[in-house]
Amino acid sequence: MSTVYYGGQAVIEGVMMRGAEHFAVAVRDPKGQIVLHCEPLNRHVYRGVISRTPFLRGLTMLWDALVLGTRTLLYSADVALSDQPEAQLSGPVAWGTIGVSLAIGIGLFFVIPVLIVRLFDSVLAFSWLSNLIEGLVRLALLVGYLAAAARLPDMQRLFAYHGAEHKTVNAYEAGAPLEPQEVRRYPVAHVRCGTAFLLLVALIFVLLGSLLGRPALWLRALSRLVLIPIVAGLAYEVMRFSARHQRHPFFRVLVAPGLWLQRLTTREPEEPMLEVAIAALRKVLDAEEQTRNGAEASAGPAGSPAVPPGL
Repeated sequence: MSTVYYGGQAVIEGVMMRGAEHFAVAVRDPKGQIVLHCEPLNRHVYRGVISRTPFLRGLTMLWDALVLGTRTLLYSADVALSDQPEAQLSGPVAWGTIGVSLAIGIGLFFVIPVLIVRLFDSVLAFSWLSNLIEGLVRLALLVGYLAAAARLPDMQRLFAYHGAEHKTVNAYEAGAPLEPQEVRRYPVAHVRCGTAFLLLVALIFVLLGSLLGRPALWLRALSRLVLIPIVAGLAYEVMRFSARHQRHPFFRVLVAPGLWLQRLTTREPEEPMLEVAIAALRKVLDAEEQTRNGAEASAGPAGSPAVPPGL
């Protein structure tokens, strides 16, 4: 089995899958057809120094969520709403909406916990206790937000596509045929899920935040924002190591909370959803096989140097 970790995310009426060098988006349009889009990944992000450096490579997870995830989400919206031109998301309006959503997320998960703890901070004798409570408030907000989102009908459909993505990756990693009747047998949870990553980020914030003292309000809020890439790097390494050793009893316990939280963000998918997820993964696999074959062909016979293009 390839050592490449394939994965992706649910989008509107579809799934994005990412490999080592390509990503593909499969979306079911209003006519019921699967529309596919595939292109190479940014080599500077996914094949550069940062992607190979421990504790920095976790930044690619942030890039996935903020850049690649946003692009594919907008693409899926345009395909899924292609029969409603007035409802399509594109241009400054779309990116402005995303910017507002990002600001709300920062306020909800990083500023509000600081403000809540500040209300009764004066009665807390120890700074570590103040920071610990802040971290627990942040964790509670995350779980509460996901639980509330899981009750919305549109989000339930998105979470079903999330389940289809996980089932497809689980089936591929088990060596099963990528057919809906085979893929449906696999679980909707996966140890490398973004939901598990968010939980790890929240838990590491609890631990690191308890060591930061009790500075002024503005500095306390700013320090949480500065910590984001550091915590993301740590969380990625923990998740990567745990995934590799998930059969060990200790790591089974470690990954269990992330698998549990995915009960909120995944649903059992319908067969057409599985077909979409399978189409996205197959497209990525085909693209990467073509890339490998091209690289082998350009290298020439074994032992011969590769011939640069144009020479």
